[in-house]
Amino acid sequence: MQMAKFFQQSLQLLNFVYQALRLTVLRLYRRRRTIFSRQTAPKPKSTDLRVRSQHFSAAAKTAQRTNPRYIRAISLQPVKLRKFWRGFSLALLLGLTALLLHSHHSVNRAEAALTIPVPLSTRGSQIVDASGKPILLRGVNWFGIETENHAPHGLWARDYKEMLSQIKSLGYNIIRLPYSVQALKEKEVTGIDFSIGSNNELEGKTPLEVMDLIVQEAQRQGLLVLLDSHQLNNKRIPELWYGDGFSEADWIDAWKMLATRYKNQANVIGADLKNEPHGRASWGTGDRQTDWRLAAERAGNAILSINPNWLIVVEGVENNVPGQKLPIHWMGGNLEGVKRYPVRLSVKNKLVYSPHEYGPGVFDQPWFSEASFPNNLERRWEIGFNYIARQKIAPVLIGEFGGRQVDSTSKEGIWQRKLVNFINREKLSFTYWSWNPNSGDTGGILQEDWLNVEQPKQELLSTLLPRQSALESSPRTPSSQPSVSRDTRLAKPSSELGSPRTPSPQPSVRVQPSTSETPRRPERFRVNQSAPSRLKLKTETNIQSDWQSGFCVSMRVTNQGNTKAENWQLKFRMNQAAINNSWNGSFAPQGSQYVVTPPDWGRVLEPNQTVDMGFCANKLGTDYQPQNVSALIL
Repeated sequence: MQMAKFFQQSLQLLNFVYQALRLTVLRLYRRRRTIFSRQTAPKPKSTDLRVRSQHFSAAAKTAQRTNPRYIRAISLQPVKLRKFWRGFSLALLLGLTALLLHSHHSVNRAEAALTIPVPLSTRGSQIVDASGKPILLRGVNWFGIETENHAPHGLWARDYKEMLSQIKSLGYNIIRLPYSVQALKEKEVTGIDFSIGSNNELEGKTPLEVMDLIVQEAQRQGLLVLLDSHQLNNKRIPELWYGDGFSEADWIDAWKMLATRYKNQANVIGADLKNEPHGRASWGTGDRQTDWRLAAERAGNAILSINPNWLIVVEGVENNVPGQKLPIHWMGGNLEGVKRYPVRLSVKNKLVYSPHEYGPGVFDQPWFSEASFPNNLERRWEIGFNYIARQKIAPVLIGEFGGRQVDSTSKEGIWQRKLVNFINREKLSFTYWSWNPNSGDTGGILQEDWLNVEQPKQELLSTLLPRQSALESSPRTPSSQPSVSRDTRLAKPSSELGSPRTPSPQPSVRVQPSTSETPRRPERFRVNQSAPSRLKLKTETNIQSDWQSGFCVSMRVTNQGNTKAENWQLKFRMNQAAINNSWNGSFAPQGSQYVVTPPDWGRVLEPNQTVDMGFCANKLGTDYQPQNVSALIL
């Protein structure tokens, strides 16, 4: 249909050009004839127009008999000039057709790479493409723009185009791309080695311009993109859609800007309005300050007023739903209120609901220890979100799930296999958490070298993909990789990468205060499940990256006791290094000793809760590594 319309428009244009050129040639011919006539006859003295006309007519006849140039020009008519004009017209037609086809191909070759016709809409429990055919979104989360790097992670080790190509080659068709509102306002990115392949295209770009290039290349690779408002600032996931120095207007304005910016970017198919509402967030309470369902309507309708083609993806809350049946949910996983209090959008068939679901490797929730485990899981999923699809209220896209274990014996492995089978049977869409290996509690599809695939995990996920993915698929080894350790979670500092600023890696843990009495996962970082009977803080230190002039270190503190730890500090000695950047803590030097005070939201550690902090430093000698690291209760 689109191709037929294109050819119809092309023929109309060619006909217009043909007629214009034909008229121009005829005018030139007549002008030339008049000029030759005037050159061969003296001007008449009479001013009578009839005499002048007769004179020039006679002169023209004389010129036809005597002027060789004129005779040659006239001799082209009617035979030779007609033949010339036909040949010229045919050549012009072919040339313009080729030009238009090339132009059309240049503009639309990226769209041609998309195997799913866009825009997408919904029909009952299904997501459908532009032709009305049901589709399933099968994707991954590639995080990093929402962090202090302001760019997708792993670009210190890989070419961004290679990364996208590998995602596509494994059988995925969409990327959920997290960002923070703050990142969209920043001017610089860090954590990218611009000397690797196509990464030089990202040099000097703002975070938003980097997002542009990622999105455009994803389209060329045939990948859809779902934008995810993951955080407001670069440090943590807030309870509500405002806070951390940002208002509701800031949040909605960011979405309106993106809806305008990507309105004509075919592969950007929707907006995941806010990542994991929790704590005070409610659903169906009618409180404008906390009712997430009402806020989702305000933001969703603002987006659709600009870009009515986008899907609006709405996550659940944690608690605070009138009449909810299950006492505990994951953050963003509680969609029990949808039936009584559905989200109301101004454009029909654009709404998708999106729960998040995790296993005991993230937090050992009570249901993982019930005698009925794992048979109790499907009942939870049915009550929490799947009834929405089963009753054909709207489609369901599981925006996040993931874990390190995929075996058939561990609790996490059993949970993950059960969920994959459930997704397959119920024909649900998903975006797996995560593509990145540096998600502390879940790991990723990639190994920690950012190159090779975790084969058991990909083998399990491949049962959800439309074709058997290439489990061994790994692109060529990049010819130039920064000297980072195999288990790195950090970028090399910017002094090594030609950037003016030292990168800040993603805060791995963002422990948050909550009004809820129920346990919930501390945001995608593994919590130590051991629980000794006495109060004890365990510390772990890891040199994440090490190069000639500097290094980066992560420090993990875990409460292994059975009571909460309040007002604690971390201490260590470091002799020959100077800290130039830190995260998740205030690092105060006292000679060669350092005292680290956690941020306000991390000063209270519940049992089995973990906080990660760290720093990058310049080397001042060979004795630079931190020593005698310990956590103390004050």
